[in-house]
Amino acid sequence: MENERFLTELGSKIKQKRLEKKMLQSKLASLCNFDTASMSRLESGQTNPTLLTLRKISIALEIPVAEFLMEAKAA
Repeated sequence: MENERFLTELGSKIKQKRLEKKMLQSKLASLCNFDTASMSRLESGQTNPTLLTLRKISIALEIPVAEFLMEAKAA
């Protein structure tokens, strides 16, 4: 259950960063050499991305990979 939550949060972070850049999901997928369906599965937490996948996304969004891996602190 904890792993599922992590993947969902990771996907949400990817989506949030993409939206901050005002980028369509299809554009990010294209920049990463993915199809749009794969990007959709990543953003919805249905897929466990490799580090290389996260690296491609971070390069496309121009942010460090570490931003995706930092967990939110409890309030």
